[in-house]
Amino acid sequence: MKAIVQDAYGSADLLELRDIDRPVPRDDEVLVEVRAAGVGPEVWHLMTGRPHVARAVLGLRRPRNPVRGWDGAGRVEAVGAKVTDFVPGDEVFGNCEGSFAEYARAKATKLAPKPANLTFEQAAALPVSGMTALQALSGRARPRAGQKVLVIGASGGVGCYAVQLASLYGAEVTGVCGPGGADFVRSQGAAHVIDYTRGDITDGPHRYDVVVDNAGLRPLPVLRRVLTPRGALVIVGGEGGTAFFGGMSRGLRAVLLSPFVGHHLGNLVSVARREDLLTLKELAEKGAVTPPVDRVYPLAEAAEAVRHLKEGHPRGKLVVTVTTG
Repeated sequence: MKAIVQDAYGSADLLELRDIDRPVPRDDEVLVEVRAAGVGPEVWHLMTGRPHVARAVLGLRRPRNPVRGWDGAGRVEAVGAKVTDFVPGDEVFGNCEGSFAEYARAKATKLAPKPANLTFEQAAALPVSGMTALQALSGRARPRAGQKVLVIGASGGVGCYAVQLASLYGAEVTGVCGPGGADFVRSQGAAHVIDYTRGDITDGPHRYDVVVDNAGLRPLPVLRRVLTPRGALVIVGGEGGTAFFGGMSRGLRAVLLSPFVGHHLGNLVSVARREDLLTLKELAEKGAVTPPVDRVYPLAEAAEAVRHLKEGHPRGKLVVTVTTG
């Protein structure tokens, strides 16, 4: 089968289209014929091995799994001996490690039936970013109707879903984005937009009940300054920071500080869960959540898709198409 493979950590220049053996699913896994795969920050982290502390799990010297891709959508080709939820031919979406390939293995517990009203490309844009946004806006950070929510990085993959979900919950959403992104962020449900090149989140008297930070650039004291006295901050992922720890040190400081202040300060590293995928499926089929696909690339151009992710400031999600049968 054809797949996008890398032999060492580094830039997108190391990604190669090769013929490799088709994977064989384990007892609790599903073999998915991949139709499309999402391109998000998780792909860049896997490709570069950053932050370096993550290499304890990803592979110390080189990627443990050389095939890139983390989420996708397609049809079930085969199932392991212990899988009872899916049969060959089912259309699915979810966490498929190594999804930049014609076939990928996936834990059955990290897949769900594909939303019936979505294309494979749209469905591939939903799992990781959608689940991350859903988990970010949960617990004490789930906004109530009428509350004010600030989403930093609102035009990106996670950010656009956070805007959609917060608006769905009845919050008044302000999105932070770069030049030219305001119309897109408003189209996702934001009532207000801040262009970070022309203003700052601390400008003016505005305070927010929930802040979701997807960008990883602002110091913790700055983020706390725009919270209401009992507001909640969710730092998403490990963006920014040093090569070794990434943004994890900022998130750790937030978690350690939280018990001693009035704010609820959290750091989110999302986990793929079928129950969240089923929630997203239901919301997508109702039209309450819509995957915004910025651009679609063929498998052979996956490296260019990753470059665009880091340099092109896509609005919404990038997707790689794999098979079209």
